[in-house]
Amino acid sequence: MYARIYRPSRTAMQSGKAKYDQWVLEFDRQYAQRIDPLMGWTSSSDTLAGQVRLTFETKEEAVAYAKANKIPHQVIERGQTKPVAKSYADNFVTNRRAPWTH
Repeated sequence: MYARIYRPSRTAMQSGKAKYDQWVLEFDRQYAQRIDPLMGWTSSSDTLAGQVRLTFETKEEAVAYAKANKIPHQVIERGQTKPVAKSYADNFVTNRRAPWTH
């Protein structure tokens, strides 16, 4: 039973910062998934990996929980994000440093 502690990235549909600063503790899979012969769905007997996802306010809380329950864990830090255009009008400015094409 091995756990990963990380901050999830925002989805493509998310522009705000809700749930952006929470830390997640997830367990890795211990057993392989198998395909159901009748329906073709994938299933697994590993309930920790598929159904247990704990959220914490800080990284220290997540690490303390893992240590208190003797769960081997790995902390994954997220890199810096690239800045995006400040506004929609910035796409049409005439004094660009580099030429802009479609």
